[in-house]
Amino acid sequence: MIIDFFKKNKYVTVSTTSFEEERKVYIPNNHWVKCNKCSRILYKEDIKDNYMVCPFCENHFRLDPRQRIEYLVDENSFEEFDFNFVSNDPLKFPDYEKKIVSGKEKSNENDAVVCGKGIIGGSEVILCIMNSYFMMGSMGSVVGEKITRAVEKAIELKLPVIIVTSSGGARMQEGMFSLMQMAKISGALQKLSENNLLYLTVITDPTTGGVTASFAMLGDIIISEPGALIGFAGRRVIEKTINESLPEDFQTAEFLLEKGFLDKIVHRKDMKDFIYYILKMHRRCGNE
Repeated sequence: MIIDFFKKNKYVTVSTTSFEEERKVYIPNNHWVKCNKCSRILYKEDIKDNYMVCPFCENHFRLDPRQRIEYLVDENSFEEFDFNFVSNDPLKFPDYEKKIVSGKEKSNENDAVVCGKGIIGGSEVILCIMNSYFMMGSMGSVVGEKITRAVEKAIELKLPVIIVTSSGGARMQEGMFSLMQMAKISGALQKLSENNLLYLTVITDPTTGGVTASFAMLGDIIISEPGALIGFAGRRVIEKTINESLPEDFQTAEFLLEKGFLDKIVHRKDMKDFIYYILKMHRRCGNE
């Protein structure tokens, strides 16, 4: 039937040629992913073993919070906070409730950040990991509240804070309520600093808008994964505003490192060891 022509195939068909015959191998379609930088087709299990980094061009694929936790913290050491926090619809914004439901279904999370306590190389930390798979990691009231509560928990327990950012910015469906989270989180981080506790920011692709304009750039130490998009307004908006063309590498981690906005760019496979080194150094300085 003509409708069969439009159905999505469950398998990818690959033809192979031998001396005796040509045969077809059927490979499950969901086992492969295309690199959005070099366009190579990659076997998912291979890049998973490589920290979700393309082995050909070093492109760092985006991670969900659970993948990030698996790569960063010691095994079975993560204790999550405030898992059941969910967004409401304070402005009765059209279709916002549907978008929240859709975000939950796509990401298997209740909102755009996962917060908790974990252990990295034997050192306890408070960890907040933003989730670009939930409404593009946009910052609403729940994101702001969870991060603020996590920072307050760090002050109570006298632990360092690590926030892994990945966001499209403030959540427009919550209007001013969303923008208020920038000040609320920044205020909590100021109290963290007053208690001489470490705040480490790990910026990942993409980090933009109100997140960049607030807590992403407030870290005592600010590091990033290679190639991450980091900025406030979009490239086209800036070019039209200043009526000038921008450099090709504008708003990349490498550009920001050169301009002094970042302390270091760290490859994902080295991230846990680097963070462990920072925690160890900070702990040693605190004991002196």
